[in-house]
Amino acid sequence: MKNYRNVTLAVVGLCLSLSFLASPVMAAEKDGIMMKGGKMTMMVDGKEITRMDRETTLSNGAKVMMNGKMKTKDGKEVQLQEGQMVMLDGKMMEESKSK
Repeated sequence: MKNYRNVTLAVVGLCLSLSFLASPVMAAEKDGIMMKGGKMTMMVDGKEITRMDRETTLSNGAKVMMNGKMKTKDGKEVQLQEGQMVMLDGKMMEESKSK
């Protein structure tokens, strides 16, 4: 009986530890730059905080311009469309996935 209690407490502790680790990762998944209303918008925790006012370099080396173009490190250019979001690590998402 005592052994069962120790195992249960260990499992509960592990689950709680993992839930605290997951929170910052999930918040980071909602940070990025989005084309909204034809303007580039900075998003934090999935909420619009400000209009983009200068070119931004992402962690993967890609650059996002104020006109909605993203230039990858190897020189490819991509035009963001309405509702598209580029995460701060350079991954592209559609609006429905970012909420």
